[in-house]
Amino acid sequence: MALFAHFRSAERRELAAAAVGRAYPPETTVLKQGDPTLDAYVIDRGLVEIQRKTPYGQFTLAQLGHGHLFGEASFIDSAARSGDAVTRTDAALIALPFAATRELLARDPRVAAALYWTFWKSLSAKLRRTNDRLTRFFANAPHLPVAPASAPKVATGDFRLDIREKRDLFAEQKLSPLEINFLTSLSRERKLKAGQVLFHEGDPGDAMYVVLGGRVLISKYIPGAGEEALAILDRGDYFGEMALIDGAPRSAQARAHDGGAVVLAIPGEVVTGILDVHKVSSLPLLKILCGLVTKRLRELDDKIVGWYILAGGEAPTSV
Repeated sequence: MALFAHFRSAERRELAAAAVGRAYPPETTVLKQGDPTLDAYVIDRGLVEIQRKTPYGQFTLAQLGHGHLFGEASFIDSAARSGDAVTRTDAALIALPFAATRELLARDPRVAAALYWTFWKSLSAKLRRTNDRLTRFFANAPHLPVAPASAPKVATGDFRLDIREKRDLFAEQKLSPLEINFLTSLSRERKLKAGQVLFHEGDPGDAMYVVLGGRVLISKYIPGAGEEALAILDRGDYFGEMALIDGAPRSAQARAHDGGAVVLAIPGEVVTGILDVHKVSSLPLLKILCGLVTKRLRELDDKIVGWYILAGGEAPTSV
């Protein structure tokens, strides 16, 4: 499976020893919305739908097949299940039981780094697909409110921070001294006025960013609907990482929210170095990134379901 291709043989054997194979007939609910269970699942065979109940029936958030993960969000943030996972065919699943897998990750940092890198890649791919889905959603719901057009992109110009301010930000995230020094010295500061665009949807991605001060609005332009806010990010929140994972263009726009913002740009080659899965990567940073992407994906799923309800159940449910 592509998501596990970066595992070394020994790491793969260790993970397999903690895993449990399970078979399910069609139309079986594997996970139920609100459940407190925290296991993650890999689909070996079959089709699984992730659904949410609405006043207009079940709304399909995702259709997943061979090689896909589900349930990893709860594994990461320990929150209750945000939807049902239902098999649509005979399905063979590989469960990663929370207790046994967490014990393995605590014992072997290499397996931990490899698995969290897998979680990060899986969640980022889901977030990109969900972002892309918005265009199809609004294309078929023209009666929804139209937002104002986004601001033009403007150069940020020269700006320098006291190095202690950058160090304090990374120290707050409980990174190692080596990681703090690495990110402090190699990140570049950017100061944005209120409404100023850092990058547009469709731009190439060459850096990941972290908010140092102020707030950053992540939004997407929807034909016929204008700009739709996806997330508002505060101090310590990372963004822009998806384009570094898959090499695709930016899937959304980032601009300073009211009052402006100061962000640190971490070049793509720096991110690649500090998160190199073939070394013992920065596990604390990987966990931070997984947590943030999980939070954004949950929020965006909530937003899509809310729009579906506002549209009277008329918007398309295809994924």
